[in-house]
Amino acid sequence: MRRLLIILLTCTLVGQLTAQEKQQEATTLKNMANTLKERISLEGYLQLGYTYDDLESSKTNTFDIKRAILMVRGKITDRWSCYFMFSLANSPRVLEAYTEYRFLPGLSVRVGEFKTMYSLENPMSPSSLELINVNSQAVNYLAGYNGSDPLYGSHTGRDLGIMIYGDLFKKLLSYKLAVMNGQGINRKDGNNQKDIVGNLLITPIKELSVGGSFIKGKGCAIATSDINPDIKVGENYTRNRWAIGAKLTTELLDLRTEYLAGKDKEVKSQGYYATTAIHVLPKIDLIASYDFFNRNKTTKDKQTNYIAGAQWWFYPKCRLQVQYTYCDRHLGEKSNLLQTQIQVRF
Repeated sequence: MRRLLIILLTCTLVGQLTAQEKQQEATTLKNMANTLKERISLEGYLQLGYTYDDLESSKTNTFDIKRAILMVRGKITDRWSCYFMFSLANSPRVLEAYTEYRFLPGLSVRVGEFKTMYSLENPMSPSSLELINVNSQAVNYLAGYNGSDPLYGSHTGRDLGIMIYGDLFKKLLSYKLAVMNGQGINRKDGNNQKDIVGNLLITPIKELSVGGSFIKGKGCAIATSDINPDIKVGENYTRNRWAIGAKLTTELLDLRTEYLAGKDKEVKSQGYYATTAIHVLPKIDLIASYDFFNRNKTTKDKQTNYIAGAQWWFYPKCRLQVQYTYCDRHLGEKSNLLQTQIQVRF
């Protein structure tokens, strides 16, 4: 009888201990899940589209994946964080990887790979910009976004470096100052010089911001360019840019306009754009843009794009876009570009 009682008591204790262990494991897993939820955020967006272009030298009639982006942000402390951005479409690659620390409300430091803070457009996300081609011609060229400048290449407007930034005087003044390689993403510097990048934005009223930005440095050419044939592959050359512009945001419309200029060795370029989204209905915008760029002021290698279209925000951050572009080239043939795009974001 005594043995039976001991056995029963032992089984009861073991069962209680096992139940407690399982409960502790469940609590631990729940705490870990809650911690991960609080510390790590995951976002992404997908842009799918159709493009028709009747340019004789490169006719296009295709469906395409324009962008598939995944973003991960990790919160280490209330002041310290890290961020990763991956492109999963076309040529998968890391777009951004940096860590940043906020020392003061108006002073943060970012180190790693991130957007070059040149122009109003380049720092903005393609998921919020109005044009299916994302940026104006001048920004695409001067910020090294899409490879239209062969000397610099296609780097989605990003580079490696360190930046200080912040908002002052209740966000009346926003500043960004960076030291960067000047060689683009996922690449070591090609020379011993660094680019200095500055951006200053003044917001006198909530609806209006005005400001300017610049890049001062030396590039290391990764290819030759018909626009600037005197620069050879591997050659270091002066590469400076500056821009001044303004953006207006009201219930009726969003308007962004900017003048940009650059100098690569002895070749000067300049451009201007004005892009607006008119909110005709709560979820429908009419899009219009005037986009001029002169790649070489000496040879007058210039092009003007006239863009009209519409977008429907059928769900928060999700939209359907349709745009027509008339391309007027000074030294080449004129062409018509028709694009549609659907964007989903989470």
